[in-house]
Amino acid sequence: MSVKERKERERAERERLIVATARELAEQQGWDAVTTRRLAERIEYSQPVLYSHFRGKREIIGAVALEGATEMAAALRAATSATDGTREQVAALARAYLDFAEHNPAVYDALFQLDGGLAYAQDDTPEPLKDAFAALLECLTEVAGDSVHPALFTEVFWAALHGLATLTRAGRLLPEDAEPRLELLLERLAMT
Repeated sequence: MSVKERKERERAERERLIVATARELAEQQGWDAVTTRRLAERIEYSQPVLYSHFRGKREIIGAVALEGATEMAAALRAATSATDGTREQVAALARAYLDFAEHNPAVYDALFQLDGGLAYAQDDTPEPLKDAFAALLECLTEVAGDSVHPALFTEVFWAALHGLATLTRAGRLLPEDAEPRLELLLERLAMT
């Protein structure tokens, strides 16, 4: 291995460490606890080393969001591929989405609540974000109906899931009504 290859590998490993540490800290204490000073201390590198990878917290949030989008897409596809039948697949998709949001709150915030400097729904949207949307679209295209564009239907269904996830996390919805709420969404929106 050449010196250049070794340095590139070490740089990639440091970058993964920074992202993993930021994610861990955010999951434990929230994004307000993620500072470049605290990250530098935790990864045992100086702040200038951290800044040689990311210009600041915003870019770190973006990196966590891209990693999370890849994980979300995989979770959605795994859930839908494990079931048969359109209704079961849509239900599995919805549950997997809500489970991801519940079990990865800091990642979910990085994806959908915080400014990570990423472009959404544009030509320059990063591939992991496009793929996460594609994982939704793949499952929902069949239930969109003939008169509705599948991507538009997917956006509305996604917005409903996002609303449920966000309002549930904020304690704005009764937890005991989570399943009836999801059933209502499936019956009225996805299965008409």
